[in-house]
Amino acid sequence: MAKMFSSPFRRGLALAGLFGAALFLAMPAAADETAWANGAQSGGSAEQSYRLGTGDKVRVTVYGEDDLGGEFEIDGNGAISLPLIGEVTAAGESASSLEQQIATKLADGYLQNPRVSVAISTYRPFYVIGQVNRPGQFPYVNGMSALNAVALAGGYTTQANEGTIYVRRNGSPREEELPADQMTNILPGDVVRVPQSTFWTVMSVAGPLAGLAAFHYSGF
Repeated sequence: MAKMFSSPFRRGLALAGLFGAALFLAMPAAADETAWANGAQSGGSAEQSYRLGTGDKVRVTVYGEDDLGGEFEIDGNGAISLPLIGEVTAAGESASSLEQQIATKLADGYLQNPRVSVAISTYRPFYVIGQVNRPGQFPYVNGMSALNAVALAGGYTTQANEGTIYVRRNGSPREEELPADQMTNILPGDVVRVPQSTFWTVMSVAGPLAGLAAFHYSGF
């Protein structure tokens, strides 16, 4: 029995325990990163936590006052323009906080106890660039993954690295390197870049250099 629990064995158990603890601690962060995208598929609290931005469209309902509602697109200044109250800042707000803003403005000399509802009708588009056949802007759909995004952009080119994408989240100056699979969520406003494979990157450098060397040794 003493040999079964020798020093190497105990060290192995300790390492396994540390690895398990690290994995457990990392789980909430991973869950937080994908919480919006996972929740968006069910249309629950995710919409309420989503921060509005330019290009999003919202449907405003003022109960009992049909003429005061409708569908509105957030403009380049981050605002929507509503009947009676004019411009309301929407960018950076959640649907629920925008509801409160509108209700407060309507209550200021227009309606008594206004009841307002705001729902996101269309999310702002996302973008795919790099080694895809049809790079460009695409409408966002709930539950969008990296594979869905690449498929919308016409699939990979022959020079693409099909295992990795780079994503710049809306409002962020930096790209994240992420797996190009069904588990990687794409969000409204994201810029997705499909990189060139290492082979073709090397070839693009080696080709001109080889041509230059041939020119040099030809005697010219």
